[in-house]
Amino acid sequence: MSELPRLSHIYQNHHTDSTRWQHFQPRNGDVVVCTSLKSGTNWMANIVLQLIFKDRDELPSLSQVAPWYDVKFKDIEEVNAALEGQTHRRLMKTHLALDGLPYYQQLNYIVVGRDPRDVAMSWWNHYSNMSIELVNGHPDNKETQLPPCPADFHEFWRNFMTRGWFDWDSEGYPMWGNMRHTQTWWNFRNLPNILFVHFNDLLVNLPEEIARIAAFLRIDATDEDIVKIAKNLTFASMKKDPYKHTPNPEPFLKKMFAEGADTFFFKGTNGRWKEKVDEQELALYEATAKKVLSEDCLKWLEGGRNVIEPSPVKKELADAEV
Repeated sequence: MSELPRLSHIYQNHHTDSTRWQHFQPRNGDVVVCTSLKSGTNWMANIVLQLIFKDRDELPSLSQVAPWYDVKFKDIEEVNAALEGQTHRRLMKTHLALDGLPYYQQLNYIVVGRDPRDVAMSWWNHYSNMSIELVNGHPDNKETQLPPCPADFHEFWRNFMTRGWFDWDSEGYPMWGNMRHTQTWWNFRNLPNILFVHFNDLLVNLPEEIARIAAFLRIDATDEDIVKIAKNLTFASMKKDPYKHTPNPEPFLKKMFAEGADTFFFKGTNGRWKEKVDEQELALYEATAKKVLSEDCLKWLEGGRNVIEPSPVKKELADAEV
């Protein structure tokens, strides 16, 4: 039998606390969306939400049913009480590396990855619009403060690509290792309850990826179901009604971010780093990627689904206009 993941680190900083998972009571079939940051977390959560509730006319909001379990800002007893009261298939998200998360064979884990250079661009927008005061004003953050976002993008890039918040990280500052996060999951990609989905593939072939996700979760979804969900969840569709698809209520988001929900649904495009980063700064990324990532994991992160083969899907789904 293959080796199973084991805990080896505790992640605690201004945003996350991995020890909260000690209070988690798993239920067969629970779905956990696992990303580092700015890699399509809420996009994937919305896909899973619509698959779970596809037969209902009215869908619950993401903020009601899909908690970020390891975030410090919500009381864990309240989170667990809400989860315990759910009678439908449960959904939650985590930003933890697999070495900081208890692994359960009866759960379904969906790992979403994105080119680290595109993650950096999206995180720059997110971080620079964030209310640092609101984060640092949390009672648990008296000794662990989120530093202000550098005014200079190039300083931000250097920090993100060469510094780690935790001793075992070498990038991702001031959050957690971004590339290392994916690698910890990639090491166990052959486990049957872990599915890898790439941000690029969601952009290029959303119906096909939804079909893969439905098959992985053993949810019966017709071609009509899949095309409908894809139309609902293109980037443009979500941006038209952003608060419906974000993980927090509207009042909180307007306090936390200068641009409200638009911070979550900013561009939805890749490659913007090419216009911002010079050769020396790109070399910083390449050196860290070579250090942190295996060759096949790096190839997947930069290119999408070229290592893990897709499940067969009818061609008309891939060609559907969404």
